[in-house]
Amino acid sequence: MIQKILNKKVLAAAVALTAASGFFFSQNNALSPVPAVHAQSSVQQLPDFTKLVEENGKAVVSIDVTKTMSKRPHPSLDGIPKDQLDQLRRFGFPLPFGQMPKAPGGKAPKRKGQGSGFIISSDGLILTNHHVVRDATDITVHLTDKREFKAKVLGSDEKTDIAVVKVEATDLPTVKLGKSSKVKVGEWVAAIGAPFGLENTVTSGIVSAKSRDLPDDQFVPFIQTDAAVNPGNSGGPLFNMAGEVIGINSQIFSTSGGFMGLSFAIPIDLALEVKDQLLKDGKVSRGRIGVLIQGMSPELAKSFNLKKAEGALIAEVQKEGPAAKAGLQEGDIVIEYAGAPVSEPRELSRAVAKTKPGTSSKMKVIRDGKEVVVTITVEEMKSAPEVKASVQEKAKLGVSVRPLNDEEKKKFENGLVIVEVTPDSPAEEAGLKAGDILIKVGGKTVKTFDELKETVAKAQDSLPVLVDRQGQRTFVPIKLKPEEKADKK
Repeated sequence: MIQKILNKKVLAAAVALTAASGFFFSQNNALSPVPAVHAQSSVQQLPDFTKLVEENGKAVVSIDVTKTMSKRPHPSLDGIPKDQLDQLRRFGFPLPFGQMPKAPGGKAPKRKGQGSGFIISSDGLILTNHHVVRDATDITVHLTDKREFKAKVLGSDEKTDIAVVKVEATDLPTVKLGKSSKVKVGEWVAAIGAPFGLENTVTSGIVSAKSRDLPDDQFVPFIQTDAAVNPGNSGGPLFNMAGEVIGINSQIFSTSGGFMGLSFAIPIDLALEVKDQLLKDGKVSRGRIGVLIQGMSPELAKSFNLKKAEGALIAEVQKEGPAAKAGLQEGDIVIEYAGAPVSEPRELSRAVAKTKPGTSSKMKVIRDGKEVVVTITVEEMKSAPEVKASVQEKAKLGVSVRPLNDEEKKKFENGLVIVEVTPDSPAEEAGLKAGDILIKVGGKTVKTFDELKETVAKAQDSLPVLVDRQGQRTFVPIKLKPEEKADKK
C-alpha cells in the first residue's frame, strides 16, 4: 500500500550527538563543558490548496443521472445491515439492482446514480466519465451556486471511459487545462468532486506512479495517486499545484468499496484527444493491425536467444488482416513502431490504436535473430480491440501428442494435439492440459511426433513453443532439463 509521504526535515541530529558526548578536551587538557548549541529547525510547509480551490472549485460540477434498470438477475444484498443501505440512499447512490423495489404498473424501475465533472468551456461543455452517464435517461448538472441544468451527452467512449456532456448556459466558470505529459511522480495533486454525494469535496495527495496499466484498460496509461477518491468522485478533475487539470479521476482499488490509497486518473492529454474526436465525428476511430501479442519474460527472451526481455511477441496473425498482408509472422518480436521503441505489448497497442486508419507505418521486428523492417497499413478497429496482450503461461515439455484430425485441420494448417500430460511432469506443473495444440516448437511448425522430437533434440537450454488453447494463442518458454535432452539424443 502506498502511504502519503510527508517530507519533514529535522536538523537536530548534531545537537543530539554533541549532548551525548558531553565534553571535549581543550589544549591544556582541562575538561570543559561543551557550549550549548542552538539549532533552528527548518520546518517544511505543507502545500496550501486554498487558492487552487478558490479559482477552480466553481467549475467542478456534481452530476445526477437516472437510468432504467436492467431486467437481468442481480446479486442479493442479504446480510448487509439496514443502516448501511440507508446510508447509501441518503447520499443519493444507486442501490445494487437486486435491492431495488418494483415500479408500479409493471414498468422497469429507475436507478439513481451520481458522479462528478468539470466545465471546460464557458458555454457549457463538460468532461466526465463514460460510466457516470452510461445508459442515462435523465442527466442533471449541479453547480456550486445552486444552479441546476439538464444536460445531454454529446459523445462517449467506453474504452477510455471519457464522456462529453453539454448544458445550455453562458458565462460559466471553467478550469485551466494542463499537460499530463509533464506530470512527475512525487508531485502534489488535489482532487475535487462529490464523493458520496458531498459536493465540492477537496482531497489531496501525491502522484504515486505514471503510465499504470490496469486490467481491461489497455488504451489508458493511468496516473496513480494517493489522493482520497471515493464513489462519486468519478469524472472529477485532478489538479496540479498550478491549478491545472492533469487528469480525470476514474477508478479506485478497494476491497471495502471505499478509499484505500490507490486512485487512478485518466491523463488529460488523452481525454482531450478523445473529446476532439467525439465532437468532430461522434465516435473515436482506432487503428488495428490484426495480431495477438504477448510480453517477453526473461525465460522467453532466453528461448529466442535475446539478451533483453523487451518487445511485443506476435502469437497470432489474423488471416487477411493488415499484419498478414504486410508479411508479419508468428514469432516476430516487435521492437519499434512508427519510429518509437516498443518495450512491452501495451506500448504497441496504444500506438496502433492512436494511428489514423489508412496510415502506413514502419514496423521493426526481430525474426530468427535478425532485424526486419516491414511497412503496414493500419485498418480501423470495428468493435473489439484487435491488438491486445494475451494471457501468458509458463509451460514445459512432457506430453503425449497426436496429429490433427480432419475437423481440426479445417482450423489449423499445422500442429499436434496434446493427448496426455504425464503426472508430476514439468508440463503438468506448468499447467499444460490435454487438448492444447502445439503449433510451433522452436520457431518451426510441427506435424508429426518425429518433427517434435527432432526439434527438441536440437534445442539447448530452452526453446519457445506456440500453444493454441480454445482459440487463444500464446508463446511459452520451455526449459529443458539435462536428463530430458539426454533421452532425446
